[in-house]
Amino acid sequence: MKAIISSLRHWSSRGRATRTLLAVTLLASLSVTNSAKAWWDGDWSYRKKITVDTSPKGGALAADAGRIPVLIRLHDGNFKFTDAKDDGSDLRFVAGDDKTPLKFHLDTYDGLLGVALVWIDVPNVSVAQPTDIWMYWGNPKAVAGGDPRGTYDADTTAVYHFGEKDAPPLDTTANANNATSPARTIDTGLIGRAAHLDGTAPILLPATPSLTILQNAQFSWSGWVKSDAPANGVVFSKHDGQNALLIGFEQGVPYVSVNAGSGPVRGNATAPISAAQWHHIAIAASDHVSLYVDGKEAAAVAGALPALGGAGALGGDVGAAPAVPIANAPVATPVAPAPAIAAAGFVGDLDEVELSKVARSPVFFAAAVASQSPESHMLVYGADEENAGLSGGYFGVILRSVTIDGWVVIGILGVMFAVAVMVMVNKAIYINRVARANAPFLDLFTRYGANIDELKLQVQAADDHRMDASVLYHVYRAMDEELERRRHASKASYLILGAPAMATIRANLDRIAAQEADRLSSQMVLLTIAISGGPFLGLLGTVVGVMITFAAIAASGDVNVNAIAPGIAAALVATVAGLAVAIPSLFGYNYLIARIKNVTSEMHGFSEELVTRLGETYSVPPAPERLAAE
Repeated sequence: MKAIISSLRHWSSRGRATRTLLAVTLLASLSVTNSAKAWWDGDWSYRKKITVDTSPKGGALAADAGRIPVLIRLHDGNFKFTDAKDDGSDLRFVAGDDKTPLKFHLDTYDGLLGVALVWIDVPNVSVAQPTDIWMYWGNPKAVAGGDPRGTYDADTTAVYHFGEKDAPPLDTTANANNATSPARTIDTGLIGRAAHLDGTAPILLPATPSLTILQNAQFSWSGWVKSDAPANGVVFSKHDGQNALLIGFEQGVPYVSVNAGSGPVRGNATAPISAAQWHHIAIAASDHVSLYVDGKEAAAVAGALPALGGAGALGGDVGAAPAVPIANAPVATPVAPAPAIAAAGFVGDLDEVELSKVARSPVFFAAAVASQSPESHMLVYGADEENAGLSGGYFGVILRSVTIDGWVVIGILGVMFAVAVMVMVNKAIYINRVARANAPFLDLFTRYGANIDELKLQVQAADDHRMDASVLYHVYRAMDEELERRRHASKASYLILGAPAMATIRANLDRIAAQEADRLSSQMVLLTIAISGGPFLGLLGTVVGVMITFAAIAASGDVNVNAIAPGIAAALVATVAGLAVAIPSLFGYNYLIARIKNVTSEMHGFSEELVTRLGETYSVPPAPERLAAE
């Protein structure tokens, strides 16, 4: 910083342009310094801002969601897996102040396939302003920093990701409420792996103190379901003697049923869910029980929950008695009497089940749907930033997103640029040398050109090797050699050049001038190739890059603009490279062509004047007194 200020003072008298340039450099240096200070930890090379957008264009939340676990989906469109460790252990997440680390854990991470699912504990999601999260990566020395238990609040009693293959699902929270029976799992879940339920083998949950529901206590349950056909059967059940809580489907219609010993009461949704599609089902119990479908309240049951201390089940009702008539729930909209609840279990897929000992708010479930849905626009991914270095910032993000085909085109353009630069430099040196050599010879010609014989003596006396590079000297030597041949061939005591001889000499000089012009213009075609071919090659690279980007988007199913932007920007690098080759080549070509035209015009003018002087000197016989003297 002191060196920059000293330079600014030293050069302050060099003019406004210099002062402006140095001021810009100073501001850029200050910007880089401030950016480096804002970096959470210098050991991490890259970071990206992720914004939780609660606006109507994002998560569309009606109120503050507070503390919620947010799911981040990473793929090749929004994350450069090659810059992170193979197992993702160098991932870190920091709050918007870029100081406070956030709890998180990896649900899935596959650097080879370019897929990752990360759960982050966001302390406060507000509708007043967007919530920012900084994601850091790129530290080869980092060890795994995930904290599954810390990702959830103390009110969360169990979370099942179903990441275990055909084994009892494990509880992610600190309560260790692991299932007591295995689950058949599939790879095509909504969030990584999911459980597949066949209706006959439910997943049993333990009867632990943390899963016990006291009478009139609060409780929440949520999960994602996808039925193979119109949904039927029980998704979740919990019993304690005659008391029971059931969540299930009847002809595709979600319901919640509460039995407080006096008979079950059920609340039905007003519409069935569609089969073969994922839907979020949740309940929240306080002084009444509300049923939520895809984040919106769909039904309600009056009254609080009874005491439920027995075991629970996912995908069936293991404590169900034979079907009995069920009274309708007291809901705002009257519904037809519900049929008997079948004891059969749910047939389909189940993913991301969460149980809590509090009644979650409606906005909590709405935020879960907005965050976890594959079509979510709740998260806005910013550009990658690199810690210091010339390749950092937005340009570094773009370069890291360039695909192999783009680098091939850029490499070809780099070779073209190198060739163009060599041609421009060599040609400029050659033309300057010719111009400097023409000057002394042209000075001799101006002074002695009226007498060809005297000019020859002066040129021989000068013995200036610099004139060897002069194109005018080359034309003069061709004329001089032609005169010497004719003198030796002539038997007369003096040389007379007639019209045919002058025409022959003129043709010879034109030939020499044409050769010199060709030498001056040699390799200029390489510049025209760079000018015309560079942009087209760059356009080819851009088109191919855009095609690959859209193909990757189609394969991943993510149409978020943040997934498209890096690939498109990287594809445009090829066009920029093509223009970077063509524009300097165009300027250099025009400059060199102007210089070549000047030298060529001077050479042709000299040739015409030289022929005219020859005509004056050798087209008529010498005077009689001269012949007598000889």
